[in-house]
Amino acid sequence: MNWIQTHSGAVFDLLNPRPDMIHIEDIAHALAHICRFTGHVTSFYSVAQHSVLVARALPPHLKLVGLLHDATEAYVSDMAAPLKALIPQYREIEDRVWEAIAARFALPVDQPAEIKQADLALLRAERAAFMGPSPAPWAIDAMDLPPLPALDLSSWSPVDAREQFMAAWTELSAENFSADGVHGRCV
Repeated sequence: MNWIQTHSGAVFDLLNPRPDMIHIEDIAHALAHICRFTGHVTSFYSVAQHSVLVARALPPHLKLVGLLHDATEAYVSDMAAPLKALIPQYREIEDRVWEAIAARFALPVDQPAEIKQADLALLRAERAAFMGPSPAPWAIDAMDLPPLPALDLSSWSPVDAREQFMAAWTELSAENFSADGVHGRCV
């Protein structure tokens, strides 16, 4: 079996993902229930909340890509970066899922570097807010990362995270797509 059933009841083929299998409601729901840092946090902190905060940290033309930068995790889950590096097939599957998401929402297949920079800067802030003291330095500790705007790093419930994600989607998709669905401002 190469497929999963999504929250909406749709079939999602992990080895042959297609844009028509992607539903924003499934992404919002799943990401709201997936905890960052493999769950090793002082209080629940979801991928959906992280995604909303990444979007808030970006300039307007990148906010939609920022909101969806981790959308693959709705279908393949979140995996700790050190483990992900050890499983090359995971990255291949994740890349195919991203290509389907990018096609579905008219996003760039290659995410702009600013997305990764904001993601890493937020990672550093999240670690400080949601994890205990580190037993060893992280790679991000030595990086020169952009400053973040003031962001809410309190813990949102899955319901709140889903609602915030969908509110951001509604606002950003309205700004980035015309009435006929043609993509507008996203890079």
